[in-house]
Amino acid sequence: MGKRTDAKQKMVQAAKQLIRQRGYNATAFSDVLGLSGTSRGSVYFHFPGGKTQLAVEAAEAHAFEQVEIIDRVARQAESAAQLIEIFIGMGREGMIASEYGRGCGVAPLITEGATQDSAELAETARRAFSEMTDRMAFHFVAFGVERASARTLAETVIAGVQGAMITSRALRSPTPYDSVRAVLAAHAVSVSPKGLKPGRI
Repeated sequence: MGKRTDAKQKMVQAAKQLIRQRGYNATAFSDVLGLSGTSRGSVYFHFPGGKTQLAVEAAEAHAFEQVEIIDRVARQAESAAQLIEIFIGMGREGMIASEYGRGCGVAPLITEGATQDSAELAETARRAFSEMTDRMAFHFVAFGVERASARTLAETVIAGVQGAMITSRALRSPTPYDSVRAVLAAHAVSVSPKGLKPGRI
């Protein structure tokens, strides 16, 4: 049972990585099998729902990973502004390390039209972005930001990171991350209690 579970996890992680790099439509089961080192029989055993099921589980894994990152960053930060600075800074460094080849594990499902053909994928994508936004807003409230402002700020951070990801890849430059980070950290100061200043990372 352990080996079967391990094989499935390897396939999910491989699918997540490939979707982030290539997109949904360009990711085939053969690519997932090659990257994960698993057998073709694993596909039919673990993913009877085919590529849709694999994409759903990869998107869920991506969202779970992002929520964990948000929680970890929140433990390091001392203010809403610093949370933003560290979180966006991590995305920036990850993009540079990938040589401008890394994308989102959920966005391609939407931009490539997969969610129009599958209600399950559409709900998975909606839930993934909602979970990330909810978690970010939760921590902003914990740092003293008023609830409505925290929600707006969280939505803007998630949307800003998505935009920075695309433009950074297009420009092959980290400057979109720098701009988004500076503007949103400054805004976080304006809606935070006691005028807390952005942290330094």
